[in-house]
Amino acid sequence: MKALRTLGLLALLILVLVFPVLISPNNVVTDMAVLTLIYAMAATGWNIFSGYTGYISIGHAVYFGVGAYTLALICQYWNIPGGYLPFLLLPLVGLVAGTFAIPLGFIALRVRKYAFAVTTIALMFIFQLLAYNLRGITNGSLGLYLPPPPWSSDIIDLPFYYVTFILLLVSIGVSWRIRHSKYGLGLLAIRDDEDRAFGLGVKTGPYKLVAYVVSTIFVGMAGGMFVYFIGTIFPQFTFDPIVDVNLTTIAFLGGLGTLAGPLIGAVLVVPLQQWLTLQFGGSSLNLILFGSFLLVILLVMPRGIVPTLQSKWLSWKASRLKGARVSATRQERPALVDRKEG
Repeated sequence: MKALRTLGLLALLILVLVFPVLISPNNVVTDMAVLTLIYAMAATGWNIFSGYTGYISIGHAVYFGVGAYTLALICQYWNIPGGYLPFLLLPLVGLVAGTFAIPLGFIALRVRKYAFAVTTIALMFIFQLLAYNLRGITNGSLGLYLPPPPWSSDIIDLPFYYVTFILLLVSIGVSWRIRHSKYGLGLLAIRDDEDRAFGLGVKTGPYKLVAYVVSTIFVGMAGGMFVYFIGTIFPQFTFDPIVDVNLTTIAFLGGLGTLAGPLIGAVLVVPLQQWLTLQFGGSSLNLILFGSFLLVILLVMPRGIVPTLQSKWLSWKASRLKGARVSATRQERPALVDRKEG
């Protein structure tokens, strides 16, 4: 079974690597794939905090926007040309977002659960207003523009695709390592019962803050990649509640607190959003259809896709094992009867 799983993951990895080459030069599909990877990375980061601690953040758009503006300002004030250099700056962009998260997380995490969610919303709107009003830095509503990459239009999306995929793998690796560590067990204990976790010796405050900061690093890098891919940045599109809606929707749809949940959620949500916008963007029909799709999925699978499939798989295995035991017992009984008669 383990060998089969490894073979499946290897096949999936190869498929992801060759996907843009197979569909080239269809730039529309490649654009969707890049945006899917960006949101998968951001949702994986969001899941490191909200999925593992149970604290639902509706303000991670702050760090998405901080990452976006950080890359745009660095490129503008240091006259960095388009090309591969902005990609190399993404780890720095993530660290800047994480640095912002230290004081903000310390403040927001002084309250719990629902109050925390409200606090994060307030932080997001505060940063949106700052982006509008600090015109000397952000250029206000006029926005900032990044230098376009020098690559040919036939392959312009490929570097974005592969670099984002590498960063996504890093975020998955960090998430997996946290989940399977003693620290990760502490986060899950906080999610189940924070007071009991504290009573058992878990340092709940530092645990939550570290998870919060780590999650914002990946969200910040996703914001930087997003703005470089789009080429422009405006306050209303970066410090945007829709970013938070997308992150929470992706994580909840795929399965909150699971490793594969953000990936499956992103693969479903982002392409569907983009396709509906292309087909019905002039009306509100795209929003109605998208909302209906989410409603149906969450009604059928209220815990998300991954937990529901896992529970069904375990139930099937248990019933199969029980059936095998019953069959073995029935086969043993005639043999015992024959022995007694003999």
